[in-house]
Amino acid sequence: MLYRQVYDHIMARMERGEWNAHDKLPSIRCLALELGVNRLTVFKAYQLLKQSGKAYVKEKSGYYVCSEAGSPFARGHDEQQKPPSSAVQMNSELSDIHKVTAAYQFSQAVIDPNLLPNLFLSEYVKKVFDIYPKLMGIYSTPQGDEELREVLSQYLMGHYRVHLHPSEVLITTGAQQAIDLLARIFIRPMDAILVERPTYSAGLDIFRAQGARLIPVAFAPAGYDMDMVEMLMKRHRPRFFYMNPTFHNPTGYTLPTVQRKQLVELAERYRCVLIEDDAFHDMYFEERPPQPLFTYDTEGWVVYLRSFSKYVAPGLRICAVYGRPSVIGPLIAAKSLADNGNPLVTQKIFLHYFQSERMRQHLEKLRIALQIRRDIMEEELAAASIDWRWSTPEGGLNIWLRLPDTVPASDLFHESIRQSISFVPGQICDPLHEMQPWIRLTYSVMNEEQLRVGVQRLADIAERIQKR
Repeated sequence: MLYRQVYDHIMARMERGEWNAHDKLPSIRCLALELGVNRLTVFKAYQLLKQSGKAYVKEKSGYYVCSEAGSPFARGHDEQQKPPSSAVQMNSELSDIHKVTAAYQFSQAVIDPNLLPNLFLSEYVKKVFDIYPKLMGIYSTPQGDEELREVLSQYLMGHYRVHLHPSEVLITTGAQQAIDLLARIFIRPMDAILVERPTYSAGLDIFRAQGARLIPVAFAPAGYDMDMVEMLMKRHRPRFFYMNPTFHNPTGYTLPTVQRKQLVELAERYRCVLIEDDAFHDMYFEERPPQPLFTYDTEGWVVYLRSFSKYVAPGLRICAVYGRPSVIGPLIAAKSLADNGNPLVTQKIFLHYFQSERMRQHLEKLRIALQIRRDIMEEELAAASIDWRWSTPEGGLNIWLRLPDTVPASDLFHESIRQSISFVPGQICDPLHEMQPWIRLTYSVMNEEQLRVGVQRLADIAERIQKR
């Protein structure tokens, strides 16, 4: 609901220290004008602040920040300074889950290191230093190594016949940094953006931190309701639509080609940027996925995030951002402020491996290994006496599982954590925070025996909960 998003926006500004303990909040009329919403929406948000103990009312004066609600560094009139160790709250529920040590790891969408070309890469590092003996003494440009950008632009042109200049490529520290930079340059407080429901939970955290107003678009196995997408674009005029259309995280669904073309047409018509996050494109099992939306874009309304290092060497953190100059220019400026560019050494290591025949061989073997692990997880899920349901993913790393009503996800999560099993509750992937019956299980990080035992133990826990 919109008033809840206004509430989140106010809380974020409190946490940043814009309003400290006992500061007066803007009047309902002023804040409604600033955010472009109805006064009743702000009133409901202020009432929620009051009910949750974050604000109090002075009669005929207005709303004020409670002493415990402001910035961790704020000095209230009657409050002691809190120590720096209690500081900054940038909430990330997914990060909190990843911090939990678990013997059976179903929460991290990463690949088992034993499936990666570790020995070959270590040998490759030596060759790279032979080619570039002064590598450790040289900075990269903020935009990224020119040689790597040339290769990645040629890669896209060779595969999809898209004309692209190396100046239209930016290298970021993984796709998540790209999402963060795009949010910083596009979003002003309470700007509307479209997001899939469900979607990548860390993306939601980033957008909320920038004060975005999240407009959900349901993503089903058949794709989107395109009439609904057009209506939302027409009504809300969103700044962008963040999407993960290929082996979607968390569902594993893939958007059909016809809808990809339609989305680009809608983006042009309603001037809505499409941010296409494509981390799993090469991790298909039977058939190649459809072409990226970016390949249908002729007017510059698609920004394409292609993450490569996840299935080569995640520690390299290489993501290519493809876009037209109107977007790449501001992104370079934001990247230079963030870290002034990725380390040159990681870019050169990735560059030379990416061009090798060994890379192609590795991908072919990796697809087979991941498909086997997906099949094992599905076999064990099907063998359980639990009526959980899912759609078989044709690529990617995850299964999106719907629990029966007799097994509450919160009960399953807490009991599983106690027994050293982790997974991602679907609720944190939902912009409305309501998808309690769903969970995301990752099959890529554990070996085959661990998968079997882990799913069996998860099923045992679910069966015990169901019998209560």
